[in-house]
Amino acid sequence: MEYILSFLDILDEGYRAWEKAAPAALRTAELCGARTADAPENRLLRADNLGVMKACAQGGQAGAFDLIYIDPPFFSRTNYEAEIKLQSAESKTIPALRQAAYDDAWDGDMGTYLCMLAPRLFGFRELLSNTGCLWVHLDHHAVHYVKVLLDAIFGEENFVNEVIWNYKSGGVSRRRFARKHDSLLFYAKTKAYYFKPQQEKSYNRNLKPYRFKGVKEYRDETGWYTLVNMKDVWQLDMVGRTSAERTGYVTQKPESLIARILESCTEEGALCADFFGGSGTLAAAAERMGRRWLLCDAGRLAALNAQKRMIGLGAAFAVLTDAEEDAAAGDFDAECRAEQTIDPDRTRFTLRLLRYRLPAGAAAPVEAKYLPLVENALRADSLRLVDYWSVDFHYDGKLFRPQISLCRGNDGITDRCERLLGGAVRIAIRLVDIFGNESFREFEAEE
Repeated sequence: MEYILSFLDILDEGYRAWEKAAPAALRTAELCGARTADAPENRLLRADNLGVMKACAQGGQAGAFDLIYIDPPFFSRTNYEAEIKLQSAESKTIPALRQAAYDDAWDGDMGTYLCMLAPRLFGFRELLSNTGCLWVHLDHHAVHYVKVLLDAIFGEENFVNEVIWNYKSGGVSRRRFARKHDSLLFYAKTKAYYFKPQQEKSYNRNLKPYRFKGVKEYRDETGWYTLVNMKDVWQLDMVGRTSAERTGYVTQKPESLIARILESCTEEGALCADFFGGSGTLAAAAERMGRRWLLCDAGRLAALNAQKRMIGLGAAFAVLTDAEEDAAAGDFDAECRAEQTIDPDRTRFTLRLLRYRLPAGAAAPVEAKYLPLVENALRADSLRLVDYWSVDFHYDGKLFRPQISLCRGNDGITDRCERLLGGAVRIAIRLVDIFGNESFREFEAEE
């Protein structure tokens, strides 16, 4: 009985916490890929998700979301790190640096974890449309506890599936069977939820044709098969170390997994959200599939890496941050040169990065054993620490609207760009280093 009462207490506290939650004070910090002065509908938010959800609910978006997927902390009692790589012209053997990404250690018990999650589950229910659905991605640590909460908040009758994602990597032990799956809990807001069945191959016994009347059969290099509605166990590879979509975020999920969820539960143009945004996989998959998206994460490193990922996809989106956020600021030197062209009304402006410096008085946020590598990189070529930089050639002094964004690749960072402009200009550069520190600089010039 004590066990049941504790769940009732968690539900009661969770409901009260959602009702009392204050909406986040958000400010639009940047418009990426926007073609007009209006902010694009896609949003990347760097703020606490509970405050963001409350702001959405009070800002006219209660019942507006067609799908919410979350990949929250798993109660793994582990602190996770992001992998950062430095390029070097002299050596290809520089080891990957590791920086703290997020904390899943939980000093308290399972109740502490569930008290964090419960108000957010109430919020998801309010934000979802009547045809919308929620996917909660967990593993063996907490999925059975969270399902009890979801049954209470969404109703047992609105439970649709527990999908098992089976993969090959990790989980090996000499003391147990290898742990090689996660669980995804699929709940609907109402019985009117949208769902489009997917199909998969079902191979015939002995891989030979059945030749049953009315049954369409197919053949591939493995053998004969039929097409059946997809089962609730999915075999999909994790993001490999050499995968093009790998960001270095240790708990990154593959786009193929999220794409399957989006294909099954949304139509083109649907509004999707991930309030534990991490590496930005939902936003990336939604962007490729023509869905609208909202991505939220309180972690600076996660949000800035997701921003870089979406810039690489050419996405149009607004970046919003907590108005009270105190950003760590690095510093950099750059030059802006203006050259007259044959056209008297046009001037060629060339921007070039010269050097970068970490925030004043701050050491790189990595383990002590990696500090010499960072210090050597700063001395030899400080631009190795630049992750990406963007330029607004028409900065209005209020909102940054980049027309060019240059991201670090396998060969390092491009250190210059140019643009033909007419008349007086006000140019702004925003730079982000590999640790998530931001820098900003303005230039004013006339033709």
